[in-house]
Amino acid sequence: MATSKILILLLAAPLLASSVRIYVANSDGDNITVIDPATNKVAGEIKVSNHPHGIVPSPDKKRFYVSSEGDNLLDVVDRASSKVIKRIPLGTRPNNVAITPDGKRVYICIRQESWVDVVDTQSLTKVKSIPVGLYPHNVYCTPDGRYMLATSMGDKRIAVIDTRTEAVAFQIPLSGVPRPVALDAGPKNLFVQLSNLHGFVVIDYASRKEVKKVLLPEAAPDAKPLIPQTFSHGIGIVPDGSALWVNSMLNNAVYVYSLPDLKLIGSVPVGRGPDWLSFTPDGKRCYVSNAGEDSVSAIDVASRKELARIPVGKVPKRIIAVELP
Repeated sequence: MATSKILILLLAAPLLASSVRIYVANSDGDNITVIDPATNKVAGEIKVSNHPHGIVPSPDKKRFYVSSEGDNLLDVVDRASSKVIKRIPLGTRPNNVAITPDGKRVYICIRQESWVDVVDTQSLTKVKSIPVGLYPHNVYCTPDGRYMLATSMGDKRIAVIDTRTEAVAFQIPLSGVPRPVALDAGPKNLFVQLSNLHGFVVIDYASRKEVKKVLLPEAAPDAKPLIPQTFSHGIGIVPDGSALWVNSMLNNAVYVYSLPDLKLIGSVPVGRGPDWLSFTPDGKRCYVSNAGEDSVSAIDVASRKELARIPVGKVPKRIIAVELP
């Protein structure tokens, strides 16, 4: 009887692993590459509009919302068929996207403008534009769903939008041009990458002030980033909250810092131009998009070893891991 139970568990393990998929937006193409983390191989492709930028699933995982930087659209993708079922017009050059926990609203940064567009997911129409400052780039939902944090590259700040009123509640000033952001539990802290900084700054969310700057290990004097003024791009916290992982475009590596003390505990060499990263929900794998060589690095989190380098589409950037129903 014990043997049969073990056999059932062993047979079930691959099925559980295969319920997770990695979705990679190929920013210089018109497709999303789908990776199966159980095999670390490409499992499919979703054709979308030109130059996909941000991608976010609905809470029930039945849809994906993908911003098209080339066509100024939000593509609504039916996951089961991998088909675009609606293309919603947006402002000029939509960037990253986020969704409310109830799935009713999608927020999209409109980089060439000064606002965040809001799309109603029932009517599938744009219903509002919220001013947040010049050149909005990335947007994030707080864990409790109460706020959306939108970065303004032009005004060097984060605009914090109240999702109940759909208006800016307050601003967080920054010492440089904001790029990707990671939020810890609460959030208590924001970890913000800045243009021309080979590292990140720590923002105390309650006081809205910068409290620390962390520099990544020094790069060679002749090192040049794939993207001008972008030395470090892509940052994330392991699901259990134990560590912060940070990409270096100068060193083509990912650095790992323990939390909350922010001590450097390891590094992983990856492909050229690491641009974004994402963890599987169980926290066992990290996937890094290598924009400079059209690949994704699959990393074992515990050993901090690259397991595979997976060919994908042209200039992969935004990458998410989704546990499917």
